[in-house]
Amino acid sequence: MKWFQILFLLLGASVVQASDLAREQRIVAEIEEAVVVGEPLRLQAGGLEFFAIHAEAERPDVRGGVIILHGYNANPTWADVVQPLRSELPAAGWETLALQLPVTAADAPRGAAARLIPESFPRIDAAVTFFRDRGIVNLVLVGHSLGARMALEYLAARKPREIRALVAVGLPAGRDRQRGTLAALANLRLPVLDIYGSRDLDAVRGTAPLRAAAARRAGNGDYRQVEVAGADHFFRGLDETLVARVRSWIARMAPGYQPK
Repeated sequence: MKWFQILFLLLGASVVQASDLAREQRIVAEIEEAVVVGEPLRLQAGGLEFFAIHAEAERPDVRGGVIILHGYNANPTWADVVQPLRSELPAAGWETLALQLPVTAADAPRGAAARLIPESFPRIDAAVTFFRDRGIVNLVLVGHSLGARMALEYLAARKPREIRALVAVGLPAGRDRQRGTLAALANLRLPVLDIYGSRDLDAVRGTAPLRAAAARRAGNGDYRQVEVAGADHFFRGLDETLVARVRSWIARMAPGYQPK
């Protein structure tokens, strides 16, 4: 193999994988022993084993499954948004599965986050398969911040029939209609709850009209945008409000019943 072919392969590998697997493993080692609600487990995605936390429904009439995606360089036990949803929704009859998503190196530039999005897709596929194997095919995808972008772009690209609705918490967007969040919203006709805070990040609050316009271009009559007064990007102090809003909406938009 000629030297320039080797160089091409090396450069290609660096582009394909933006995540830091060693850092991800360190994060998992730190959090796994502290899991109180739910059962830690490992799933397979494209030959890679990754961490997740599964919580069973606390009622016999299981409504379905909720796949939860954390934000940038966070984890499935994250105290804000992720933990309240994954631990409270089981009481309403939902099984939850919170995934450990790819993370960047600690010193990576902020722009590297977008390169993690396609790396998350096989993990979401694995979560869908996990629930399918349990006989649960009424699924909701919930994402926070970067996790919301991952969820949205995954659904715009793949559209698995088991996923009936999307909850995007603190969904950031650029202003380019041809790519990213706005392009994905314009290509999706699935029920979407776009929920954010009145004190959210500029990339979230300031682009709310653009996100709503993109959903209108898609003809998505099941898109709903909700601004929660007083909430910041992490819904600090408003966990109960967030859980109540999400629980009520998914009960209406994904009302399936999953017999045990």
